[in-house]
Amino acid sequence: MAKSGTIQEAVKGSYASLAKSADQKSCDSLQTEKLVKYGYSSEELQTLPESVVTLADGCGSPTALATIREGDTVLDMGSGGGVDVFLASRKVGPNGRVIGLDMTPDMVSWAQANAVKLNAANVEFKLGQIENIPLDAESVDVIMSNCVICLSTDKEQVFQEMFRVLRPGGRLAIADEVALRVFSEEEKADPSKWCSCITGAVTEGVYAGMLENVGFEEVYVKQLRKPGESTSGVFSAFISGIKPAKNRSQ
Repeated sequence: MAKSGTIQEAVKGSYASLAKSADQKSCDSLQTEKLVKYGYSSEELQTLPESVVTLADGCGSPTALATIREGDTVLDMGSGGGVDVFLASRKVGPNGRVIGLDMTPDMVSWAQANAVKLNAANVEFKLGQIENIPLDAESVDVIMSNCVICLSTDKEQVFQEMFRVLRPGGRLAIADEVALRVFSEEEKADPSKWCSCITGAVTEGVYAGMLENVGFEEVYVKQLRKPGESTSGVFSAFISGIKPAKNRSQ
């Protein structure tokens, strides 16, 4: 496997290029069709600026599957142009808060500009890594992520950080790629395959096991599309889980 830093820099560079090319792109019908296939509604997409929809590059719709309540604080890990942040912001209402975290400065800048366009007062975009979340412990009610954790080279650290920042009773709503098999070290050494959300993916059992090992309960992996429908060797899934509430026996 390639060095962790090499993979991380490749991923960062790939998404920086995507953000930098965003103003040359337009949101065509194929992009909208893809997002509807991934679980978004055409009606909600029509309420967002083209600059948001154009950069939507996940594998599912966490906001369509998550339990997000009015007043919640929601963290979106790897928030990109902000599509899931803005959709979640409507669910949490004026008393709630949605935080988008991304490691790419260009993406954060793009998302912040989108927030101004939408006059979204209850959102915030932060620069940082999902392996070291810049938030206080037990400060978040819901964690979302959309085809991002598969890009990390240290998923155990990611899950530990998620557990740390979630409040007791907090919920996970993750769309991600899950591997159909264990990839070889040679396959994992190819940054292009890692950046394509393929060889960084882990199997369903490994994914669920890592979440349970850090303390999550009621971990569930639900297949969203048939294996190989979008990318060979992986399948898109919705992963949910709960951080146990304190003193449940009392």
